[in-house]
Order: sequence, then structure tokens, then C-alpha cells
Amino acid sequence: MATPANAANSSADARRRADLREFLMNRRARVSPADAGLPDGGARRRTPGLRREEVAVLAGVGVSWYQWLEQGRDITVSGQVLDSVARVLKLDEPERRHLYVLAGLNPPLLRAAPGQQPASAGLTRLIESWMPFPAQLVDRYWNNVAFNDAVSLVFGYKQECRNCVVNFFLDPIYRGRHQGWEEDAAKVVAEYRAAAAEFPDDEGFRVIVDELREASPLFAELWARGDVSPAGTRMKYVEHPTVGQLVFESTQLKVPNRPDLIVSLHNPAPDTDTAAKLEWLSSPEARRGSLRQVAG
Repeated sequence: MATPANAANSSADARRRADLREFLMNRRARVSPADAGLPDGGARRRTPGLRREEVAVLAGVGVSWYQWLEQGRDITVSGQVLDSVARVLKLDEPERRHLYVLAGLNPPLLRAAPGQQPASAGLTRLIESWMPFPAQLVDRYWNNVAFNDAVSLVFGYKQECRNCVVNFFLDPIYRGRHQGWEEDAAKVVAEYRAAAAEFPDDEGFRVIVDELREASPLFAELWARGDVSPAGTRMKYVEHPTVGQLVFESTQLKVPNRPDLIVSLHNPAPDTDTAAKLEWLSSPEARRGSLRQVAG
């Protein structure tokens, strides 16, 4: 006898399969033979768009298999085959992910659109508006795309600083200011491995890792451990040469419509005088080299 839970699962599965059938038929009807690179032949078609047989051939799958997929039958599907179908039906990235869900698979990671600019004007304004607090925009490899003046003032970043994890291990100024650097090194490497694991075939991560293995024995040792940790909010302590200790809550946020970019915000920790010190560091007085003590 079916339990209420089993009945609910069966009902949800039936709706998903019906939605899959409707979705594929709708998208197939939108693609003309000319759009798919096929000759029209001049014959009048009973239905608009591609035929099932044409989708199957163009996707490199069996005609019967594609028919069963579109009918919502209980068949085995793979991400590779769904990507081929998505390509033929000219699905955009949200539609591709939706196809995975309807087919009963976990949706893939979002992909950046080809030819996208490093950062939109809106994202750049977001980084700048965070002043006088540090904020930066990085790509999936933790390469710096943009950072505000506070990042330079607090962490000693220079414009030629191209990658955050490289800077962490190889820049003596950053290392000298970062309190608890040795303890945080293991966390940074574990977070970077987690980021790289999302893109196992991406050579960009391998280039950074190989460079640091060669240049930093500590990085090589930590990387060999195989530790993995997701990025999140964590405390960061900085000993600044002018204003003394600064304490931050550092958070990494992914940009929904730009999966290749991450916003890193360094917010002053509550119950500290960090915010007041940052206000002073970015003031004209501090830029003129005044040595006046910051209250608090």
C-alpha cells in the first residue's frame, strides 16, 4: 500500500515529467530548420520548428531515446546528452539549467556568457560605494578585477596585484600586516581548493597552483594536504603601520547574473574602532601624511 509520502513523490514526479514534455515541445517549435542549419526543402510542415527526428540527429542521440525523453518516460539521462539537446534547441543558460531540473538531474554550475566584460559599471560603482571600507571584485581564480582605494590603504595592494592567493603567499607587505597569517594560510588554501573543485577541467586554476607550488614551500605543503573548505564570512585582523589594529568581518558574495565574479566585502567588526580608523585613513588629512592620533 502506498504511503502518503510515496504518493506525494509520485505526484511531483508526474508533474515534473509533464513539464519536461511541454518544455521540450515548446522549445523545439521555436527552432526552424534554417536556424539549425538544415535545408527547409520547401515542403509544408505539419508543425512549426524542428521534428523530433531532426533534434535527435543533430544532438547525436537515438531517435527513440529522444522521443522517450520528450514523452517524459523514466529513462537514464546524462548531463552530456542534455547539453547536446540544449545546444540544438538553442537554450540559454537559465533554460539549460531548467532542463536539467525537469530531467531529474542537479542543475550544473552557471556559466559566464562568452565575451562578457570583466565588470559592469554597476559592479564597479558597488565596489567604490563601499568606501571607506575595503571591497574588491575577483574572478573565479581570485584574480583581481577591481578594488577600491581602501584595499590599497589597508592591505597594501598595488595596482599590479593580479591574484589574491598569490598576493597572500608572496607579498611581504600583505603578510606583514595580516595578523594570524600562518593560521589563515591553511584556510585560504582549503577555500581555494574548494573553488577549483567546482571547475575540475579548468586550466586557469592549475596555472595558479603550479606557480605557487614552485614559489612557496608552505603553499605546496598545505595544498598536498587536500583540505577543502567553502568560503564564507570569517574574521580578518590587520596591523596597520599608521592606525594600528583593524578588525574585519570578511564575506564573499557571488554575483547571480555573473557566476564568474565574486564580491569580497570587508566590514568593520562591531565593538571595535575600525570604522573610525578607516574614515580617518581615507580622509584628506591622512593623505597629507598627518600623524594625528585617531580617537579611541
